[in-house]
Amino acid sequence: MMLSAVMEDYLKAIYQLQGEGDGERVRTSAIAEHLEVTPPTVTSMLSKFEERGLADREKYKGVTLTTDGERVALEVIRHHRLLEAYLTEHLDFTWSEVHDEADRLEHHISETFEERVAATLEDPTVDPHGAPIPNADLEPPAEPTGDVLADCEVGATVEVREVSDRDPDVLEYLSERGVNPGVSLSVEEVAPFGMVTVRPDGGEPVSLPEDVARHVRVAPVAEAVS
Repeated sequence: MMLSAVMEDYLKAIYQLQGEGDGERVRTSAIAEHLEVTPPTVTSMLSKFEERGLADREKYKGVTLTTDGERVALEVIRHHRLLEAYLTEHLDFTWSEVHDEADRLEHHISETFEERVAATLEDPTVDPHGAPIPNADLEPPAEPTGDVLADCEVGATVEVREVSDRDPDVLEYLSERGVNPGVSLSVEEVAPFGMVTVRPDGGEPVSLPEDVARHVRVAPVAEAVS
C-alpha cells in the first residue's frame, strides 16, 4: 500500500494520541492540534483512511486505527526511533537534534536499510530518549511505565526512564542539567508555585519548572533496577 509521507505522519500521530488516551478514540481537534493543521484538513484525511481500511471513524466520537493502520504507524515509529539511535551513536548528533532529522528521514528508508541499521545498533529496544522501539515484527511496544517526575514526592529516589522528544528546547535544557535516561534523581523539593528540585546522581541540585518535569517519566530506583 503506497502512502504519502503526510499520510504516514497522520497515522503515527493518531497512534501516539491513542496511547496517551488509554486507547480511546482520538478526536479530530486533538489530531489538528498535534499536527498543527485545521480540523477540516483532518476530516478530509480521515475519510481517505476509512476508504483504505486504515481507520475507523465514528461521528462526534473520534477515530481509532484498524490493524492495518496500526502496523503502518508502528513501522514509521520503528524507523524514526532507530534513526534517532543511529544518528546519536554514529553521527554525533545530540539527543535534542535527532527528532527533526529522523522526522525527515523516516518515510524514505528501505526495509534493507532499516535491517542494517538495527543490526549495526545490535537491535536496540529503546531510542536515545528512552522511548521503546517497536520490534521487527511490528508488535506494539509495552505501555510506558513509571511516574511523571512532576508527580513525585519529596524524598523519592527515582531513575529517569523516558523523556518526551517533542520539544528540542526542553531536551537541551534537561541534557545540560544531567537529566537523561538512566540517571538517578533525588527529589529534594516540590514547590507550591510549580518548581521541582532534584539532585542528579549526587551532583548539584537542579530546579525544573513543572511543565518541564512533566516531560520526564521515572521509576523508583528499586523498580528501575528489577
